[in-house]
Amino acid sequence: MNIAIIIAGGSGHRMGQDIPKQFINVYDKPILIYTLEGFQKHPQIDAIEVVCLDGWHEVLWAYAKQFGINKLKWIVSGGSTGQESIRNGVYNLEGKCSDDDIIIIHDGIRPLVDETVLTDVILKAQKYGNGVTSLPYNEQIFVIDDDISTIKYIPRETLRRVSTPQAYKFGKLDWGYHEAFEKEIGIYGSSYTNTMMVELGERLYFAAGSDKNIKLTTKDDLEMFKAYLKSDKDNWLK
Repeated sequence: MNIAIIIAGGSGHRMGQDIPKQFINVYDKPILIYTLEGFQKHPQIDAIEVVCLDGWHEVLWAYAKQFGINKLKWIVSGGSTGQESIRNGVYNLEGKCSDDDIIIIHDGIRPLVDETVLTDVILKAQKYGNGVTSLPYNEQIFVIDDDISTIKYIPRETLRRVSTPQAYKFGKLDWGYHEAFEKEIGIYGSSYTNTMMVELGERLYFAAGSDKNIKLTTKDDLEMFKAYLKSDKDNWLK
């Protein structure tokens, strides 16, 4: 099986709205539903689990029914950090998945996941045990020497930007979260599954990415998302 874990446990303070940003309506549809639709429509996704804020579970079940997200099988509560939320989602699948099942982890506020990106991340995970969405850097990267200057740069050819979706075989993923939380490795700050796995000594494999796969963190990101939606609609109308 290929199971998606959608992380939607954040409160979204940086968006400056009264409700969590994943539930903000854009053209009469919550952002999280746009995300779920990408997985619902993909033929290789068998089931979806959402890690959600407490108090919003019933709202999400209602939205899923309204918008036909019938692959949604489980909603679990998030933790106090992003890594705790992912851990909760992984642990909930214990006893439901085999070690070779592919688990795709994705941010609920990345609503423009591309079908080809999902396909490739699953393919890489099946072949290598994991696959992480990645893109090259197109800008020069300099290392800070002091507050106002630099004397060193990192060749951009040696760098990749990694985000979600990212996929792992369940056995290794489940092992990783038990190991990390028992030994307190890769679970603090901005850590995510990919960085945690590297800190645990695992090799990651690059999969295809897309510049459209934006993360909606600020109001400017929201406006960009609306522009993408309008662009897609205009292209369809032609």
